[in-house]
Amino acid sequence: MPFITKKHISRREVLRGMGVALSLPLLDSMVPAQTPIGRTAASPQTRLACIEMVHGAAGSTGEGTTKHYWSPEKEGADFEFSQTLEPLAPYRDYITIVSNTDLHPATAWAAAEEGADHFRSSAVYLTAAHPKMTEGSDYYVGASIDQIYAQQLGQDTPLPSIQLCIEMVDASGACDYGYACVYADTISWASPTAPLPMTLDPRMAFENLFGEGGTPQERLARQKVNRSILDWISHDVSRLQKGLGQSDRNRLNAYLDDVREIERRIERIEKYNASGEARALPAAPLGVPDSYEEHVKLMFDLQALAFMTETTRVSAFKMSRDVSGRVWPESGVKTPFHPCSHHGETPARVAEFAKLNRYHVSLIPYFLEKLKNTPDGDGSLLDHSLVLYGSPMGDSNVHNHKRVPLFIAGHASGKVKGNLHVNTKDETPMANVLLTMLQKVGVKAESFGDSTGTVAI
Repeated sequence: MPFITKKHISRREVLRGMGVALSLPLLDSMVPAQTPIGRTAASPQTRLACIEMVHGAAGSTGEGTTKHYWSPEKEGADFEFSQTLEPLAPYRDYITIVSNTDLHPATAWAAAEEGADHFRSSAVYLTAAHPKMTEGSDYYVGASIDQIYAQQLGQDTPLPSIQLCIEMVDASGACDYGYACVYADTISWASPTAPLPMTLDPRMAFENLFGEGGTPQERLARQKVNRSILDWISHDVSRLQKGLGQSDRNRLNAYLDDVREIERRIERIEKYNASGEARALPAAPLGVPDSYEEHVKLMFDLQALAFMTETTRVSAFKMSRDVSGRVWPESGVKTPFHPCSHHGETPARVAEFAKLNRYHVSLIPYFLEKLKNTPDGDGSLLDHSLVLYGSPMGDSNVHNHKRVPLFIAGHASGKVKGNLHVNTKDETPMANVLLTMLQKVGVKAESFGDSTGTVAI
């Protein structure tokens, strides 16, 4: 008489080859037979993704507040999406908008700090701490929420966290107004004195996720052979597939196809950039595409794969840098980013900046769709994630940090309901949102930064 055993594949199963280590997505075979998923090692742990866009938003201005460029007019569940956030409408059930919070630690606390908001803000975004004014290596700010999460809940994954960016100051030492460039170059701080570098090159990010070895020699040798990383693990794949059911084989094949497609895209970019053709970004690494959208989507794809396989559960993604002069033709706005953010409160120029803000927000649904379409235990990755998008600046025209724009996506494994607009009282610290997020993803924390409490989400 046949019977059901509890034999199953380990959640930490890895496909290995020369300089390659591919973690696996969650498969049915990883769940012991007749065991509720909530009582197994396959029980999904909430992922945390923190995304920053600099220069604030048109909706934080007096003009923009009146016209509701960012924050919806109504509170609660029956709000209507503002024109800037309207691209998020298909994900309404997953979206939580928190309006009217301030990031006071990003402001100048002494006369000498006046005017330096662009070189201070990013360091405050996830730390809610005031950076020490210094041009040396004695920088000091605070630990960021992504790293607090990684330290408490990310130590059992191959990578405790990943940090990615699209643009960077890429400089050491001092920037303007007496601040070290590191404050503007990263949003991740392992401790008040330990900033973490952000990866700009998709090739490097790819290798960080799927390469292994104490030195880069193995990976370099593999790349010189000009073969896919999947070629180096074909034996392991064949061995694994023999013991899988059809649904697991299909899921594994789809995952490997995704890995290979990302690899092809990176190879295509590198081939073009090495061809001698004129580049829009001649100083960028070989793996960085000239197309901003292509770059952003590659980085989102890599984050989704990392979350799917639990290679890591936490990511930080910096989508631009302060005082960037980049132009995005796809947005319909021809004015460079930084000048566009200094609109002089002219209604037409505020409206133009709102149009650019909408373009940036419109890139987020690509990531949300990836997460929503990825099975993860008893739901999807989006069900089991919390995604923060926002800016440490409010009205960039006057460099203030009031009414900072932000929203949250995902259900945090049932801890966040979504379909909600919360309009907080004046002078509510943004740190209250960050503290709430930490608690919702399972981090033990009673306070954070300049928090005064939590937000009802």
